[in-house]
Parts: sequence; structure tokens; C-alpha cells
Amino acid sequence: MHIIIDGYNLIRQSDSLKRLERFSLEAGRSGLMKRVAGYKKLKDHKITVVFDGWANGSAREERLREDGVHIVYSRRGETADEVIKRMAMAGRGGEIIVVTSDRDVADSVVKAGGVAISSPDFEARMKEEEMMAVMQGGEPCKDDDYDIPESRAIKKGTAKRKPKRERQAQRRLNKL
Repeated sequence: MHIIIDGYNLIRQSDSLKRLERFSLEAGRSGLMKRVAGYKKLKDHKITVVFDGWANGSAREERLREDGVHIVYSRRGETADEVIKRMAMAGRGGEIIVVTSDRDVADSVVKAGGVAISSPDFEARMKEEEMMAVMQGGEPCKDDDYDIPESRAIKKGTAKRKPKRERQAQRRLNKL
């Protein structure tokens, strides 16, 4: 599975990362990369974070690797959205999940056969995985730190099978 993240979109959708970005753009990027690298250690998916470099970046697309996470800065004159769309088209047929709250990018990814998840939803999944790792690591936690449902309601009624495309998308999201 390949997760492609719209970097600045996720930073600006997250309260904690947005606070870091207020100090400096580099602080926001650094905070995001630390969280994504931690998530990669837990899940071991291929992760690419795409940042805009179009305004004052280099003439060529820059690719870096930090803590196992691929980082792409778009070239001058090209937005991160265009890079993400291009990567989604190139990865057709593979398991591609794109993290963005940009509707245009999400629609393009779905048309290319990928799955799009909003930035706040992905951040919530990252936090959930971090909590699970802490709980499995044996570190103590307080009962009031986590909302644990006491019982599950039993669903009643006719079962409806979702369309194939939705079932495939859900299987990919469950792997996150």
C-alpha cells in the first residue's frame, strides 16, 4: 500500500501542526514528518509526503528520504496537487491512498482507482495507532484518557451489500 499525503493540507487541517507552523514553516513540516515517521514505524506502509515548491522552489522536482518516508517538493510552476494527481495516475491498479481535504484532488484520485481520505480523518487514525502502540507497549494509561464503549448495540434490519468499489475502498482504508 502506498499512502500519498498532501503535506501542507494536513498541516493546516491539524490544530497541533498548525500551531507549529505559526512559529515557522519549517517547524510545521518537521512536526508533520516526525508524526508520519512514527506512523510508518507502526504500520510499515510506503509513505510519500508532497509539499508545494512551485512559488520559489527549484526548477526540478526534488525528492528526499527522511526516516523511511519519501518527501517530494514540486518544481517551480507546479503545485503539490498536480504532483499528487500525477502520482495517482502512475500508480493505477495499485493500492493508493491519498490524504487530502482538497475535493478536486480527491475526485481525481478516485477516478484513477485510488482511495481518498480527508486530512482530519487520517490524523485521527494516526492518533489511534499511537494510542494502541502505547497501550500495547505496557505504559500505564488512565481510564478517562480513552473513550471505551461499554457495550455494542446489535444492529437489526436487512443487510445491504455496498457496491464493489466502496467495499474495495473500505478494505484499503482498514489497512491504515
